[in-house]
Amino acid sequence: MMLIGVTPSGRTELDQQVHHDYLEAVMRAGALPLVFPMTSDEKILTAALELVDGILVTGGVDIHPKYFGEEILPCCGAICKERDEMEAFVLRYALDKDMPILCICRGMQFINCVEGGALYQDIPEQYSKELCHSRSDTPNDPVHEANIKEGTLLHKIVGKTTLQINSRHHQAVSKPAPNSVVSAIAPDGTVEAIEFPHKSFALAVQWHPESLSDRYEDHQKIFNAFVRFCEENK
Repeated sequence: MMLIGVTPSGRTELDQQVHHDYLEAVMRAGALPLVFPMTSDEKILTAALELVDGILVTGGVDIHPKYFGEEILPCCGAICKERDEMEAFVLRYALDKDMPILCICRGMQFINCVEGGALYQDIPEQYSKELCHSRSDTPNDPVHEANIKEGTLLHKIVGKTTLQINSRHHQAVSKPAPNSVVSAIAPDGTVEAIEFPHKSFALAVQWHPESLSDRYEDHQKIFNAFVRFCEENK
């Protein structure tokens, strides 16, 4: 059984959190999720990374703008320094080793930054108010469509050029990483997926397929394809 490393979404004084939807989507795909500790200790993270067959980088709070060469603006939200440090190391290690990577929401934003891209710190303030992307009122249901580029990894996985998606983010990719391909966009032009063709499997989506995958097969296909690639390339 494949072992998938999952980054945690946060930590309090007493516990560490990760939304169960991520774990269930990985288990439905036939793999065992291993939640990484919230630490910036590189020895511990390296030991964890050496155990797993693929990496799932989850959603969560905002990324410090220093990772894309900017200062914090008033429109930026909460930041977790320890998580930033942890995931920066995890992503750089995984990219360097060409480990299979699936990134979701914040995860997509961070892999874009690590690879030289940039973000809007707030979509309504810096990009557009045409479409509300921060739909916390209905976090687990489709609210708009994503248009998928033919010939991309994402298109091969879902087999469609449009997909109904949920949306619960206020930041987004403003400048895609130089070596990435934009594989999906929202009706207002917001980047909804990027991928890295020079890597064996590095797919990142802005929405939350884990919160749809129990009811919508197309979203579970993303996790299935990820785990299947890990199995075939172990």
